[in-house]
Amino acid sequence: MAQVVVAPCSLFSVNTEIMIEAAKLARANKVRLHTHLVETIDEENYCLEFYGKRPLAWAEECNWVGSDVWYAHGIHFSDEELKVLENTGTGVAHCPVSNMKLSSGIAKIPQMLEAGIPVGLAIDGCGSNDGSNLMAEIRSAYLLHRLNNSVTAPIGLDILKLATIGSAKLLGREKDIGSLEVGKAAYLFMIDVSYLEQVGALLDPESFLATVGYSRPVELTMINGSIVYQDGKMLTIDEEKIKLEAKKHLIKCIKISRCFNRESLLKIRGLSLCLKLFKLINIPIYVTIK
Repeated sequence: MAQVVVAPCSLFSVNTEIMIEAAKLARANKVRLHTHLVETIDEENYCLEFYGKRPLAWAEECNWVGSDVWYAHGIHFSDEELKVLENTGTGVAHCPVSNMKLSSGIAKIPQMLEAGIPVGLAIDGCGSNDGSNLMAEIRSAYLLHRLNNSVTAPIGLDILKLATIGSAKLLGREKDIGSLEVGKAAYLFMIDVSYLEQVGALLDPESFLATVGYSRPVELTMINGSIVYQDGKMLTIDEEKIKLEAKKHLIKCIKISRCFNRESLLKIRGLSLCLKLFKLINIPIYVTIK
């Protein structure tokens, strides 16, 4: 089930040459391209200052548009830029919880869906989401767009599709994952709807994950036919060992965070900051310099 994707993090950590070469590398090896784009106004201002154009125009210049490309976030696209996405088949991974936590803005998901732009649902990452819970993301996406767009917002089924087949399409995997169909991979989770708070859930099974929500852990998770989680336990990893290691690294990260304030962090961009942090945490770094 693993999939290789060429995925520079964001325009803050690369330059035009790296992005162009990354696109060449991906297409030479027939894999997809992914990056974070149009997430914040700060990013837009940075791009205008350093490249003289808006982020999507810069991405076009780097050959980072097309049906093999998807961006995380895509919040601040203009109407004209949405046309570019529509015409090129470029996709967007919607990350509503991260966007709300960071006050980044609200992506134009209703307009994207109406235009036929490929859209999936994602969590961004633990540094900007904390919960990393796709089930919570489903309900948050539904409520956010109901608040922002009222009757033109996606309905519960639309949001469920974003989280499943919509996301599979972004990965180019709609033929083997994203829905329960004969011939597709057994890549699924199961929940128990017998609890009191779920009475009536099966009257509208397509929508209730968005409209009502499900706040309990799943009963079972299966990847390609193999059960990896069941009855509250991870079956393929040593959870206790990982918890202990995670706590050790967390303590180191807290110590590091006390060495910096907001102003000093803003002055240290990209690779230099990453190298400093990795060195302090004692994580090995492998760098190839051309």
